[in-house]
Amino acid sequence: MTRFNTQLVHGLPVHDNTTGAVNPPIYNSSTYAFESVDAMPRWDYARSGNPTRDFLEGQIAQLEHGVRGFAFASGLAAIHAVLSTFSPGDRIVVGKNIYGGSYSLFNEFFSRWGLCIEAADTADLESLERIIAGNDGDGNDGGKQATPAKAVYFETLTNPLLQVNDVQAIARIAQRHGTHVIVDNTFVTPYLQQPLDLGADVVIHSATKYLAGHSDVIAGLVVAKDEDFAQRIYFAQNRIGGVLAPAECDAVRRGMQTLSLRMERQQDNALAIAQYLLAHPLVRKVNYPGLPGSGENAAAKGLRGFGGVLSFEVVPGVDPSTVLDNLHVFRLAVSLGAVESLAELPCRMTHFELPREERLKVGITDELIRLSVGIEDVSDLVEDLGQAFDKAYEELPAEDVESQLRSGAFA
Repeated sequence: MTRFNTQLVHGLPVHDNTTGAVNPPIYNSSTYAFESVDAMPRWDYARSGNPTRDFLEGQIAQLEHGVRGFAFASGLAAIHAVLSTFSPGDRIVVGKNIYGGSYSLFNEFFSRWGLCIEAADTADLESLERIIAGNDGDGNDGGKQATPAKAVYFETLTNPLLQVNDVQAIARIAQRHGTHVIVDNTFVTPYLQQPLDLGADVVIHSATKYLAGHSDVIAGLVVAKDEDFAQRIYFAQNRIGGVLAPAECDAVRRGMQTLSLRMERQQDNALAIAQYLLAHPLVRKVNYPGLPGSGENAAAKGLRGFGGVLSFEVVPGVDPSTVLDNLHVFRLAVSLGAVESLAELPCRMTHFELPREERLKVGITDELIRLSVGIEDVSDLVEDLGQAFDKAYEELPAEDVESQLRSGAFA
């Protein structure tokens, strides 16, 4: 029995060679020889299986405590494969605050494919149960036989507002109605929470983010809790074919070896930056679950930490683009979870797929900035934000400055 950090470094052996190599080999072969016509080899064609991919898939299954893992060419490909296991007419309840690309996949692709997508506030457990059960807003089925949802999908920490979903509480509700629980664990990783242990059926990662950790690979990972669901996901993986290539599998494996070290530094930096922003006069609101008053609530929902992503709103009159365009250490880019710090404007970048009225309903304002905090010296990151805020202050109209002074914002 090995513990988590050892599993990050070593994984599970595939027993694919006898060279004594410390690192698993990268197999670039697209096909594998049969010993005979009647043979049933472990690997025959790389879409169906590859030793390098098998290592990564076994490792993520081990880390998430599932029966089987699957590696895909992107996080969206991973979500697509899982959702493709359902049938036209199936009802899928989706958390109302999710990544823009996921929103588009659900509402612009799978809705056309025949899945019935229903948004829900996953923080409102009473309302969520009514929606999962198939009841109307009054808690009844209108005289018709209620049809429970086939699945509920949500993010452990919502993107970009960092709201904490209670996986265990949602899973209990879903289990009462025979509904599958699908959790996007990208922002948290198995280092901070293992949703399958809390009742989820499937865990999804955009491994592009924290797991790979270096902004050098696009990848998605899925872990199933039971063999039946695993078989359905494998069928989708093999038939749709969006598998992760061997070199990219190795890049994710290599990145995962330092996951805990990176995550600890990123969390420390993120908390320090969140506290700095909380006291800044040009900042109206900070979203980070590790702040005092929030951390206890997050821990009660099963989190062992809070990740390295935070978001904040600037005060009225401040142009968030000015802040972002004047950053130098932070890079203006989408994505998150890497060693370098990134900053972006959700309304025009990661969540542009959401219609503005939908964004505003869930709290993604035009003034919201998202930061992915890296492992740099935190003093450099704070100074970078400070000089960018100075530029934004210089651009404020005189009447806005006078109004803010009267309100005490710059006290």
